[in-house]
Amino acid sequence: MTLVAGIDSSTQSCKVLVCDAETGRIVREGRAKHPPGTEVDPALWERALAESITDAGGLDDVAAVSVGAQQHGMVCLDEAGRVVRPALLWNDIRSASAAAQLVDEFGGAAAWADAVGVVPLAAITVSKLRWLADTEPANADRTAAVCLPHDWLSWKLSTSGDIVDLGTDRSDASGTGYFSAATGEYRRDLLALASRDRDYVLPQVARPNGALGETSWGATIGPGAGDNAGAAIALDVGDGDVVVSIGTSGVVSAVSAVAPHDPRGFVAGFADATGRHLPLVCTLNGARVLDAAASMLNVDYAELSRLALSCPPGADGLVMVPYLEGERTPNRPLATGAIHGLRLANSTPAHFARAAVEGLLCGLAEGIDHLVAQGVNVRRILLVGGGAKSEALCAIAPSVFGAPVAVPQPGEYVATGAARQAAWTLAGTAEPPRWEHPPFGTYEAESVPSIRERYAEVRNLTEGTE
Repeated sequence: MTLVAGIDSSTQSCKVLVCDAETGRIVREGRAKHPPGTEVDPALWERALAESITDAGGLDDVAAVSVGAQQHGMVCLDEAGRVVRPALLWNDIRSASAAAQLVDEFGGAAAWADAVGVVPLAAITVSKLRWLADTEPANADRTAAVCLPHDWLSWKLSTSGDIVDLGTDRSDASGTGYFSAATGEYRRDLLALASRDRDYVLPQVARPNGALGETSWGATIGPGAGDNAGAAIALDVGDGDVVVSIGTSGVVSAVSAVAPHDPRGFVAGFADATGRHLPLVCTLNGARVLDAAASMLNVDYAELSRLALSCPPGADGLVMVPYLEGERTPNRPLATGAIHGLRLANSTPAHFARAAVEGLLCGLAEGIDHLVAQGVNVRRILLVGGGAKSEALCAIAPSVFGAPVAVPQPGEYVATGAARQAAWTLAGTAEPPRWEHPPFGTYEAESVPSIRERYAEVRNLTEGTE
C-alpha cells in the first residue's frame, strides 16, 4: 500500500493525516496546537508540525506529502533564509490603513479587481507588506524573500535551504494581492507599490499536480494549497455546491471555471487547487461568535444549541450583529458587535442563543449573495468547519440561507485535500484520484426571509461603519 500525507497548518493547530494513496482511507493521524495571537514566530509552526508528525507515528513510510495552510500570512526571510520578524497572520488588522492607501494609490477597488481579482484589505499579504515598509523599514530592508505559511512549511520539509527554491501553488498565491489567478502571473508592479520599490524573491508557482522537491527521506512534496482550496479538493466540490466553512473565520466559496470580477471587493478572485477558480468571501467572525455566546451564558455548546432551538425563528425581534473582532466583509475593521431589539419579553438565554446563531448565519448569507451576483449557481450548501458541529447552526442554516444544507461528517478536510493532492502529484494523472466522498447529513427547513430582513435593518447601527 502506497501512503501519502496531508498537513493542515491552520490558525489554531497543525494536523497530519496519513492516507492510502489509492482509496483515501486514513491510516493514522496526529495533531499539535499553535499559539494564540495574530503574529506568530514561524518556528512554532515548525515545532507543531514536528510534534504532529511524531503523534502520527512518523512519515518515513510516506511517498508524497502536501501542505495546506491558513492563507495570507506574511513570512519574511533574509538572504540566508532566516525569519526576519514574526509572521503577521490573516486576522491581524494593523494593516487596515495600509490597505486603504494601496486601493487609493492604484486607482480604486475596480482597478485592483481588474489587475488581480482581489481588493486589498487588512488580511491580504500585499497590505501587510505596505505596513512593513512604513512601520518597520529596517525589517523591510532585511527582507529578501516573502512567502506564505504553506510555502514556508513546504520549503522547511525540503532538503533546500536556498530561498530561490521556495514554491507555492495558484490557490495560495492568489490570496497575496500581487498574483493574478486569471493570468497565472505575479504582478511585480503591485509588489513594488506595496514594498516602496523593494524587490523580493517570490515562491515559484507549481502546476496543480507539480512537485516542489523532495523531503530528507525521499518523499515527493506536492504544491500544497490554501486552506479553502484544500477543503474543496477533499469535498470534490462541483457546480452548484457552495461551501460555507465556519472556523476561526467564516468563509463562503465555490468552484468556478470563470474568474470572478467584483469591483466592490466583496468577492476575492482566488484560484482553486485544480486549475479552476475559487470565488470566495471571507468574514472575520466565525465559530468564535458561538464561543462568545456560550461563555456569556455560561453553558456548553450542547446547551447553547438546545437553547437556540427552543426559541422561535427571528428570536422575537432580538438581533445580534456579530462583528466581535471588527469585520472584513463588509470592510469594517473597527466595528464592534451589537445587540438590537432587546425587550423584556426576549431577555432570555434562549433568545440570546438564537440571536447569536442567526447573526452568524446572516453574515454568511450575505456572502452567498455576493457569489450569486458573480454568477455562482446555488444548488446546495456544504457546511464544514468547527461551527458545523453545532446542531443549532446546522438546523437553522437552511431557514436563513434559503437552500438545503449538507453537512459532511466531522473531519479534517484541509488535511484530507492536501493528502489527495499529494496522491495526485505522485500519480501524475490529469485529474486527482477518485477517493470516496464522506457521508453527508442533510438539513432542510422552510426559508424565513424575515430573519435576514430584520438583520439588514440593524447591521449598520454599530461603530466603525466608515
